[in-house]
Amino acid sequence: MQATNWAPEHCDALREYLAKGMSYSEIAGALNAKFGTDYSRNAAIGRGRRMGLAGPDQPKEPHRVPQKTSTPQPRRSRERRAAKPVPPKPAPVCVEPVKLRCVGIKPRLLSLVDLERGDCRYPYGGDREGEAIAFCGHPTREGSSYCTAHFHLTRGPGDASERSAGPVMLRLVEAA
Repeated sequence: MQATNWAPEHCDALREYLAKGMSYSEIAGALNAKFGTDYSRNAAIGRGRRMGLAGPDQPKEPHRVPQKTSTPQPRRSRERRAAKPVPPKPAPVCVEPVKLRCVGIKPRLLSLVDLERGDCRYPYGGDREGEAIAFCGHPTREGSSYCTAHFHLTRGPGDASERSAGPVMLRLVEAA
């Protein structure tokens, strides 16, 4: 990009070309040919405006397109059809929430204060107002806050990419 400092002879040539009625794109081409510069049309426009010059590229009045005068066509009315009746939705059935239960383990039901490092923190109770919350308390699985049984209980099957990640990793390990 060229600096905004134009040489005085370039400014004089710009002023001269504008007086001749040349367009800014023609002026930029003439300046580049005469002085070996690389001014763009927009650079010439910007310099002309900074110098306070008006140019031929600014139209005096906006170009107006004559509007077509045609008689409007009468609109055809469409035949309206009756809307199909929507069958009422059945009333929602209240169902008792499913209680998750881990069959493979009998919880120790420790309070939060009694839990020690490495004890399973799977909660029991607290479903009803005022009901105390107790925790499983069995030894945790490595890298988890839950014992192995509760770890598997809290993990779903995952989405398709998670399910396929295991076999892909095995294939990568086998290939290495």
